[in-house]
Amino acid sequence: MNPTLAPITPTVLDQLLRTMLGASNGISDLLFIAGKSAQAENMGQLQDMDVPPLSGPLSAEQTKQLAEVLMAGNARLHEDLQNLGGADTSYSVEGLARFRVNVFKQNGRHAIVMRKLSSEVPSLEALKLAPIFYEIIKEKTGIVLVTGGTGSGKTTTLAGMLNELNQTSKIHIVTLEDPIEFLHQHKKATFNQRELGSDFLDFPAGLRSALRQAPKIILVGEMRDRATVEIALTAAETGHLVLSTIHTISAGQSVNRILGMFDRSEEPQLRVRLSETLRWVVSQRLAPQVGGGRVLINEIMGSNLRVRETVALGEADGRNFYEIVEASAPFGWTTFDQSLHRAFQADLISEQTADLYATNKSKMTRFLDNVKKQRGLDQDKPTGLRLDLDAVASQSGNLRFS
Repeated sequence: MNPTLAPITPTVLDQLLRTMLGASNGISDLLFIAGKSAQAENMGQLQDMDVPPLSGPLSAEQTKQLAEVLMAGNARLHEDLQNLGGADTSYSVEGLARFRVNVFKQNGRHAIVMRKLSSEVPSLEALKLAPIFYEIIKEKTGIVLVTGGTGSGKTTTLAGMLNELNQTSKIHIVTLEDPIEFLHQHKKATFNQRELGSDFLDFPAGLRSALRQAPKIILVGEMRDRATVEIALTAAETGHLVLSTIHTISAGQSVNRILGMFDRSEEPQLRVRLSETLRWVVSQRLAPQVGGGRVLINEIMGSNLRVRETVALGEADGRNFYEIVEASAPFGWTTFDQSLHRAFQADLISEQTADLYATNKSKMTRFLDNVKKQRGLDQDKPTGLRLDLDAVASQSGNLRFS
């Protein structure tokens, strides 16, 4: 240890986190990377923070000390870091916040990303989710997927759905999480929240155990591998509702990702099973909002005869998820483009954002042009064309007809 560096203890780390989070209400993530100053992501933008004792660029020794405090001597975490290159855990500062923590190696040195978790379980109303979510949580069996990239709010959306069930349904809910992000209090529902590593070995083992615990709903933090998907399908087929996430950006990608976890020879049977159990796929992205902040953009696909056929047989000409979802808008389903339309009409996003996030660029261009026409924004727009009336008049006398 470098004697010039003050040692980082749990007490020092807690004070450091208090100081960093106190800089702004919009901070979502904290990054500690050797060679860079400590950083905070504020409303989607990274900013350097000079916070004692981590002033200036961090050394490899400092990031290592931070990692050791966060892993707290846990043998499993050290093994994951050594063998897998990264370890997931959680960390709490009493009276401040809980964090989801990832410790990993880069260039042979320790690095840490800490995501701030909300201390309050959100409601569907507070999240301003579409009314269709109240229908989604009425499902009794099957699989409901919430998909999106890292940081798109998947866990928050699921927490809002479970919170609504907690308010309204006398049922047993088991969650398998890595780590636990939202702590649900027992209200009408009874919760058993289990954390990977401390409460169960891996997701397949946790799911097998959950099937013996008489739950009505099982939340699986993430569909990571074929073993997890296989048991989730079995749970859905045997009368459970399974909620989970997957790192994809659309319904079609979600189906393909699941299929890709299995051998090609298994695909026909897997497609049939998936077509019979998949109830909803909610895909989401966070787009920049006009005036700052971010706005949730959804694609929501339910299950009907056309969806089940497309899952079972695959997409083809005249049979694709985009067109099915688009045609089912009267039932509360929505494509990303339709969601972008509504956000643009409500002045929540800019024209550039709508175009950037669009799935069908040509349709989006036509939509944006129509909105601007309705608003009279292009009435004085120059076209680059000019009619020379004098030249037309001088030549009109030279026209001959035969």
